[in-house]
Amino acid sequence: MTDALSTDPTGTAAPSYVDWGFAKTAGRRLVQAGPSVSPAEAREAVEQIRLLAAEAVEPVAATSRMHAPGAAPAPVVIDRPTWISVNADSMAALMDPVFAAVMAAKEHPPSATAAAIGGKVTGAEAGALLAFLSGKVLGQYDLAPAGTPQLLLVAPNMVQIGRDLQVDETDFRRWVCMHEETHRVQFTAVPWLREHLIDSARSLAKDLVPDPESLQDRVGQILSRLPEAFSGEGGGLADLVTTPQVRERVAELTAVMSLLEGHADVVMDEVGPQVIPTVAEIRRKFTARRKGTSALDKLLRRLLGLDAKMRQYRDGAVFVRAVVDQVGWDGLNAVWTSPQTLPQAREIADPAAWVARVYG
Repeated sequence: MTDALSTDPTGTAAPSYVDWGFAKTAGRRLVQAGPSVSPAEAREAVEQIRLLAAEAVEPVAATSRMHAPGAAPAPVVIDRPTWISVNADSMAALMDPVFAAVMAAKEHPPSATAAAIGGKVTGAEAGALLAFLSGKVLGQYDLAPAGTPQLLLVAPNMVQIGRDLQVDETDFRRWVCMHEETHRVQFTAVPWLREHLIDSARSLAKDLVPDPESLQDRVGQILSRLPEAFSGEGGGLADLVTTPQVRERVAELTAVMSLLEGHADVVMDEVGPQVIPTVAEIRRKFTARRKGTSALDKLLRRLLGLDAKMRQYRDGAVFVRAVVDQVGWDGLNAVWTSPQTLPQAREIADPAAWVARVYG
């Protein structure tokens, strides 16, 4: 997509909020360079990460009692610009139907020229966000709403953070691969989960995306309530422009994300020192690193809701460990039975309530 016009299923050109092609270009221009490595070191790192990802399959399956089907795509080792491009495509596939619905509901749609200009502006914003995030993400299971889902492992970030932590680099890369392999298992061993998340995200986005008429009012809300974004609570700027009903739906989706991240965190640690000898040191240093970022980084994380993402790891891990203590790993796996057995928002903080609801 090279401009702010997308094509709907009828073949009609429709204006889009975001020029995703421009977002890719902007993101690639703004992305920070990766760690300093020679071409040989880069090749060695990529090959090792690919090997460690393959070796993570059995320990994760044994620990989680879950198995990815044989047809599941293998992980892909990528760089930061590729991560930006893949995520721009996935964001477009997820959000363009939402934007099209918003535009269709507008009494007087913007002209093609206005849409193109607006799409460039929002594309630049999206590109800047992707550039920032591309230096933070170690791995990701890309849901690819319009394509083939796959596990992405971001090699330069694994190299850089392993160096920054001053830990055994092989153990660190293996540890990360355990976490990301768990995500691959979650989405391939549970066939309904991917579509459930995509549908939930799109439905919620329709309420979160302002229509053109209310955009100015939304901006006013942000400016008047901006100090709240710097408080210790909430999930970032999105909290400032949503109704209580929408926040409740956000909480329910956040509960599912907390389960996914917490489950992966517990599995990566439970694999244990027999597979990752320095796992305790890595966990300690990695947790400390999350707290020790710069003031600017903390501000950006707060505004973007990334602090809430960190709480997902913590709260989800507490939930998973508590449930495993009560009913074991096989008992926990009842959570993957259907959307109805996923934890509700209140149950993430009260695992016994989930056990009582599911097991009676």
